[in-house]
Amino acid sequence: MDWITASDYLRAPMFAPLRGAIGRLPADRWPTHADLTNAAAGLTTAGGMPLRFVMPRDDVQSCPRGGNPPDRERRYYEVRIFETGEVETRPENWHDLFNALAWIAFPRAKAAINAQHAAILAERGDAEAKHRGSERDSLTLFDEGGIAVVSSDPALFGLIVDFEWKTLFWHRRDELERHMRFIAFGHALFEQSLAPYLGMVAKTIFLPIATLPDEALLPGAVDGALAHHFAARDRFASPRLMAPMPILGIPGWEPANACEEYYDDRAQFRPGRSGEPALRK
Repeated sequence: MDWITASDYLRAPMFAPLRGAIGRLPADRWPTHADLTNAAAGLTTAGGMPLRFVMPRDDVQSCPRGGNPPDRERRYYEVRIFETGEVETRPENWHDLFNALAWIAFPRAKAAINAQHAAILAERGDAEAKHRGSERDSLTLFDEGGIAVVSSDPALFGLIVDFEWKTLFWHRRDELERHMRFIAFGHALFEQSLAPYLGMVAKTIFLPIATLPDEALLPGAVDGALAHHFAARDRFASPRLMAPMPILGIPGWEPANACEEYYDDRAQFRPGRSGEPALRK
């Protein structure tokens, strides 16, 4: 899909956190590295390096379109960002473009994730580079396919943990719309959402809040809350701490979910399972 054609798709609710970043880019052509770097003016890594988007090395650029570099290359990639501020970005590649947009939209959270990658790799050396541990696995899974779930009624989080999809999305829809917001974060999740399919699942991080902020302020509030979350390693010690959620059940994210029967599809909305102690910490 080209940049101009995608403009209609990017107006969908799940892309709302990126609208400010997208608005800084040219509307009539695919953004260049210079365009992205200009849109990120004033943003830095956790190490204080100005953020820049650059052409990848040839071995990274040759990865399949939309794919990720192997883990040995990810080590170089993460450390390079932390030490230099340079984010390798393949041209005209949706996966990498959404990563750049996520950096612009969530600079504090992305910097916190990157800093933890760099710190863990520095501490554990080649063993961690060859076999990614559970902490970096969690960081990567959220960075690629995560969604922040913000609620002024934390009891609603339990319905996600328990896979009570119809209860959450339909029977308690009014409560959800008053007390809960969903902020997509993962760049692979954004890429998939250009052509959404039944069964799309995101990894969740729950963010309780006393009062939901105005919609315009929500991405910034989530950015700060996620940065705080990723500052402590016990919060992302295992991927099992992040409950999965079928995102097309979110009201407004899929036109078909305006009907109750939509939530009876057990292939997409799988029933609850018992005994997930990690999720209930």
